Amino acid sequence: MTRTPTAADRRGDEGFALMLVLFILLAVGLVAMGSAMLIGSSQMMGGYEKQQALLESAADAGLEETRARINGDPTIYPDSGYRTLESAVQVRDASGAVIPGVTRTTYAGPTGVATGQYGVFGSIVVVSQDASRHRVIRRGDIAQESFAKFAYFTNDESNIVFGGGDQIQGPVHSNDVITIHSTGATFRGPGGVTTAQTISGVGNGRFYEGYTERVAAIAMPTTADLTKLRTYATRGGTAFTAPTGGNPNDTRMRIEFVAVDVNGDGRVTGADEGFFKVYQSNNAAWLMAQKPSGTATLTASNYCGNYNAGGVFLPASSYVTNAARLAALQSPTRRCLLGGSDDLNGGFQANDGTGQWVARPFAWANMPPAIAARADAAYLYPLSHTYNPNFKGVIHVTGRVGVSGVVRGRVTLASTDDIFILDDITYANAPGVGNCSEIDMLGLFSGGDLLVADNTLNSPTIPQGGNNPYWDYDDSKNSVTIHGVLLTLGSFSAESYNQGATASESCEGTPWGRGCLYMAGGVIQGTRGAVGQADGHGFLKRYSYDACARVAPPPYFPTTGRFSRGRYYELNPVGFDVAAYLDRITAG
Repeated sequence: MTRTPTAADRRGDEGFALMLVLFILLAVGLVAMGSAMLIGSSQMMGGYEKQQALLESAADAGLEETRARINGDPTIYPDSGYRTLESAVQVRDASGAVIPGVTRTTYAGPTGVATGQYGVFGSIVVVSQDASRHRVIRRGDIAQESFAKFAYFTNDESNIVFGGGDQIQGPVHSNDVITIHSTGATFRGPGGVTTAQTISGVGNGRFYEGYTERVAAIAMPTTADLTKLRTYATRGGTAFTAPTGGNPNDTRMRIEFVAVDVNGDGRVTGADEGFFKVYQSNNAAWLMAQKPSGTATLTASNYCGNYNAGGVFLPASSYVTNAARLAALQSPTRRCLLGGSDDLNGGFQANDGTGQWVARPFAWANMPPAIAARADAAYLYPLSHTYNPNFKGVIHVTGRVGVSGVVRGRVTLASTDDIFILDDITYANAPGVGNCSEIDMLGLFSGGDLLVADNTLNSPTIPQGGNNPYWDYDDSKNSVTIHGVLLTLGSFSAESYNQGATASESCEGTPWGRGCLYMAGGVIQGTRGAVGQADGHGFLKRYSYDACARVAPPPYFPTTGRFSRGRYYELNPVGFDVAAYLDRITAG
């Protein structure tokens, strides 16, 4: 039997339906509310990310804008501490419109090892902030470009051209017109060719990394830079004054670099195994082993001769007859030696009657046995902090000076006048091989000219007049080798490059006057000089680039003043204090 619903039953069904509808409405409302909250959150996150990106862009732009400002006006960059270059300034977008609520504060100053011994380094710190005090902080490291980065640099090309198949490695720059002869030249890099003017005969050149004309000129260093270097050398007891007087084209002082196997491991790779000695004499011809002048001949020489069967050096003047003298000068063991050389005196002599070695003016604590046992121990100057804590990596000479020997360590030799290459000057270890911060590195900085001396070691010489042929008197036949970065406010050239022999030596199979001039490093000169001629006089150039000079230049080597971009950092804005931060990343 079917039961008929009562009024009470109908009221119960209606109540349930109402509750169901309310529940559905509540669920829909919650979903709508959640969607609204999600949309709002997404909008908030998008707004935050947009604002964060805006602050980051403002900070990044500040780094590059500030580097450009410093390069345009170096006076705004402090020598120490830091300087506030912008303080809560408004930031503009690419169209020049002000970005509402965003400001930027910028600081710059030297960081790292701030003495300049290892280069000039600094940091730019940019703080960008909005009205809600959200901040983004960026740090960009900058470094001044050292002149040591160049394989070749001139202020004045002096009408000398590239040609004859010249092969040039490394960065090249001139403030003058660069001319390439129709015989061609190749610029291999690394680094391109730049000029403040133009390249004449550009079609005659091959440029592996391109070229750029009409760039900003780069000013040469000044004599003020030399004065600074004397201050550093004085602190280390390595500042000297050369004897004055005599021929202005000569020197009465020479510096000889010496590498010593201090630890007895059969190698000279230790940081404390490099030294130098200083010799001076009023007899420049003796000190420089000069070629005879006028009617004089080598047969009367006290510094040219030969080694006898016992390995003892005998000067030509010690033989009784002229025939014996000439035979000595033409023997397979013939040599010429610089004044003060040990072999001239049968061993080290502090004073040989013609000149004297300069005794070291400071004490040397904990001298190792390998040094203490040497006859010249009191005349060896260390090139390391181990034995001379005050050494700043700089030797300075007031006056003209000659240089030769084997360099172990990192050093800049500066002279207020001419520097003469008297004989080979080489590194104890091959250039550019190994960790750039640890390998050998020499900088020569001349306030005058830098000259490969036309003496009996570097140039073949006629021992006696008449038709007697040219003979070489150096242990490194057919060549002169120079390792280092050469910077001269004058010119780099070979003395009397247009005189003497034209085919008596061989440069890698090519007959030439003085053979090859091998150089690993770079040449920076005010006015371009010549080392040879196309007719065979002088040297044939065989230059290579030492890339380590760019990243680890010689100590206190002059810089171009221009800052290049370095590493980039994002800093934590929480509790950031610019003074404390920059102080923390700066060493004395």
